[in-house]
Amino acid sequence: MAGSRLPRQLFLQGVAAVFMFAFASLYTQIPGLYGAEGILPARRMLRPQGKGRWQQLWETPTLLWEAPTLGLDTAQGLELLSLLGTLLALGALLLRRLRHLLIYLVLWAAYLSACQVGQVFLYFQWDSLLLETGFLAMLVAPLRQHPHYKQAPQGALAGALPHEGLPFWLVRWLLFRLMFASGVVKLTSRCPAWWGLTALTYHYETQCLPTPASWFAHHLPVWLHKLSVVATFLIEIAVPPLFFAPVRRLRLAAFYSQVLLQVLIIITGNYNFFNLLTLVLTTALLDDKHLAAKSRNSQRRKTPASWPKALLAMLSWLLELTTYALLAYGTAHYFGLEIDWEKHTVRSRTTFTFHQFSQWLKMVTLPTMWLGVASLTWELLTALWRWTQVRGWLRKLCAAVQLSIFGTATVALFTISLVPYSYVEPSTHGRLWTGAHRLFGAVEHLQLANSYGLFRRMTGLGGRPEVVLEGSYDGHHWTEIEFMYKPGNVSRPPPLIVPHQPRLDWQMWFAALGPHTHSPWFTSLVLRLLQGKEPVIRLLQNDVAQYPFHKQPPTYVRAQRYKYWFSQPGEQGTRARPGPAAPAAPWPRPSIGYGNSYLPWRLPPCSGGSWSHWGPLGSCRPCWAPVRPAPPLWPGRRSTGLPPRRTRELPAHRLPQPPTTAAAVLRPPGGKSSYVLPATRPERVRVLSTSLALCSRT
Repeated sequence: MAGSRLPRQLFLQGVAAVFMFAFASLYTQIPGLYGAEGILPARRMLRPQGKGRWQQLWETPTLLWEAPTLGLDTAQGLELLSLLGTLLALGALLLRRLRHLLIYLVLWAAYLSACQVGQVFLYFQWDSLLLETGFLAMLVAPLRQHPHYKQAPQGALAGALPHEGLPFWLVRWLLFRLMFASGVVKLTSRCPAWWGLTALTYHYETQCLPTPASWFAHHLPVWLHKLSVVATFLIEIAVPPLFFAPVRRLRLAAFYSQVLLQVLIIITGNYNFFNLLTLVLTTALLDDKHLAAKSRNSQRRKTPASWPKALLAMLSWLLELTTYALLAYGTAHYFGLEIDWEKHTVRSRTTFTFHQFSQWLKMVTLPTMWLGVASLTWELLTALWRWTQVRGWLRKLCAAVQLSIFGTATVALFTISLVPYSYVEPSTHGRLWTGAHRLFGAVEHLQLANSYGLFRRMTGLGGRPEVVLEGSYDGHHWTEIEFMYKPGNVSRPPPLIVPHQPRLDWQMWFAALGPHTHSPWFTSLVLRLLQGKEPVIRLLQNDVAQYPFHKQPPTYVRAQRYKYWFSQPGEQGTRARPGPAAPAAPWPRPSIGYGNSYLPWRLPPCSGGSWSHWGPLGSCRPCWAPVRPAPPLWPGRRSTGLPPRRTRELPAHRLPQPPTTAAAVLRPPGGKSSYVLPATRPERVRVLSTSLALCSRT
């Protein structure tokens, strides 16, 4: 039995590092997102309703209730919490003495406080995952460090408190829930891209923030993309049960498979701290024997084992080989793997139906819960046996109290987590013990356990949609407003920004997936740009001088939605470059509609030229002023050292067609319709007009 002292320390260091990244990233964006002049001011979320102090704190658990007592508003209090969290996390990362239960309690409480007022910009699954992981880190962290920590023996149980393995087991259970659910939801969503194994032919191009390596991954052969999807299903669905395998080598194999998947995602996509946090969770699959060099050296000098140990080792090898054989056979059978020796490719296809998968999921969901129960029971029995080895009645009493507290907390958290985990299979969710539902409902607002399921459906199958903002002083000449990170400028390659998360850029990706009415915050963003609010401008361009309207706010702002594609490998730049040619201008983009093409908006001024306000934000109202069509896409536009881009025109059936009745009703008096279709190519058309215009009148 190998100990887990080193993996626990590695886990605590990793959690501290992720908290540091998350707090530091959020700190730089608070003025523009949540300040008084931000997109969604945080002060709106904390309004006293005449309730008692403790009831108010329980219903909305955030330390920001106390900001006024310090003379701070909500946004300033959020900045203070983020700065404090960054410093504490940095200290816990560097100093072992700061890896204390109270430090992680403060980190968890600070991030929970931020999420309570973060609104849509803090509603990501990795924010919930960080909260759940942070709470587990609080339980894993020791109340006090051992006096001679560095000289502690390397044995399995030497120097270990009886309860220490219980909270750390919950980390393994969290990793299982995260990976298994993420794999299952891809198939339960009935997404044709996942079922057809073609998801990765779109993913690298259509993900929120690609990396420079995304272009190269996108142009890999299709058969390799499909085989990669098969490997993803294998790692996310079939491998996670091995987290609880009794054979140590199986757990290590599961560990390295998860690490491989997360590293590849980090290389090909900017997913902030999410993949780093997942790597931190995988430390629960390790042990001291694998991490400590001394243990490996002592392993080589071992004397021959007795025959019972030799027999046990042989049985372990047989179980390990049987498991690998079953995984290989199941993968080849259910995904129809065939080697084409002539073309040197591997063919793959899904050989099971949605009904068969649903029946299989219904059959295995409850047994996976019982697998967790069995594994937790083993951990509890191991903790009890360790408690019997404690010497001295006073130490034994203290160990018994700690074991009772942490054992109860572990069982309670495991019971709570069964409810969100059961969401993957509705019938199992309905059969779950009602006590678990009540317990989960009582603490759901604390986000101690959450449901997960990333990349449920593949978006952008017909091209990557992107919303591009443009500003103008006269309504005739438009200047594009670029973001620092999201695709916009067709000649700029994607950046690498891990572990930072530009939350506005992420939300712009979601906004492009539907009409602007599905993203109410978008109107507030445009309002702040019209007002020229510097905190919001810094979300778009950290160097305000790079913002095209830094001297004077634009009079008009409009939004257009384009579809982007990666450029092809043969499209090279004008400069000679060694090695394979990188994408010269990665994003060809035709324009498509965004919102209501007929109904522009305006910001009505109050008397004296000031803005009319409604609540914390200005109001945007429809107007009947005609909107002029946009000029042809990039006339004469060139990028430095790069050739001009060719634009793709969309077939008519792929464009949103304007209803003729609505056109007659909404056409501005004396003006032309804002939806302009050139008649030069009857079989192919391109929308050249703006789809959403927000204007001010002086």
